[in-house]
Amino acid sequence: MARKSWIQRESKRQKLEQKYHWIRRSSKKEIKKVSPLDQKKWEKIHEKLQSSPRNSAPTRLHRRCFLTGRSRANYRDFGLSRHILREMFHACLLPGTTRSSW
Repeated sequence: MARKSWIQRESKRQKLEQKYHWIRRSSKKEIKKVSPLDQKKWEKIHEKLQSSPRNSAPTRLHRRCFLTGRSRANYRDFGLSRHILREMFHACLLPGTTRSSW
């Protein structure tokens, strides 16, 4: 189980990302439209983009396990970590999956 502080930090990042999503998106579109010769306008848009908090960047988000909060070895299709997924396979809780035996 992940620490509760890590999970809370991640949820805070998700909220910040949602809050600043449209600001970042519009600023990036404006930068693409500005010609390279108009340096002052480009710097103004760039400052606006840089003024947003670092934790609002989408690259700082991590996928976490739905049940345990584990940040590593997550499967997108299920939203679960490999430990929980394996337990569910063995308990036959996920339809269409088979156990592998060697």
